[in-house]
Amino acid sequence: MQEPNTSPAFLRYMDGFLNLLARICVLLAGIAIVVMTGIFAWLVFGRYVLNDTPTWVEQVSLLLVMVIAFLGAAAGVHNHTHLSVVVFRNIVPPYVRTVFVVISDVLLAGFGGMMFWYGIELTKFKWNTLIPLIQWSEGMRSLPMTISGLLLFLFSTGHLIRLYMGRDLRQDNIDQG
Repeated sequence: MQEPNTSPAFLRYMDGFLNLLARICVLLAGIAIVVMTGIFAWLVFGRYVLNDTPTWVEQVSLLLVMVIAFLGAAAGVHNHTHLSVVVFRNIVPPYVRTVFVVISDVLLAGFGGMMFWYGIELTKFKWNTLIPLIQWSEGMRSLPMTISGLLLFLFSTGHLIRLYMGRDLRQDNIDQG
């Protein structure tokens, strides 16, 4: 396994682009958590101090949860911190482990591609309907899923390219010896 700085230029550019996308996902998910915390503080203040409950908080927080969940999951796939079960990969010989890694990356890329494709259809279908209380497009609910699908496809394809070129850096997946 070679060091990342000796990787071909294509891999360095691809890694830089995918790392930037993952950082943007984490940043947006973090901002969404902060905003959601703030609006829930406003909900409590409005309800118990002003005796006037803001009704829009629930709908906005549902949108923010979608951003947090889907963009956070996509970044987790890229950074290898997403929930995974590796017990079977860790007890099999290295060549079988590599097959498991390829299968999981291919399945994840396919799943991401389907999320993207059908997410576009769902977002277009719901775009002209408004969310009650906030009057935003219903398509905003499925937009994070659609974007996450594209990101899952890109991140998984990037893992497969690195694996094919013998430059996969994931510690628990491939025999390092």
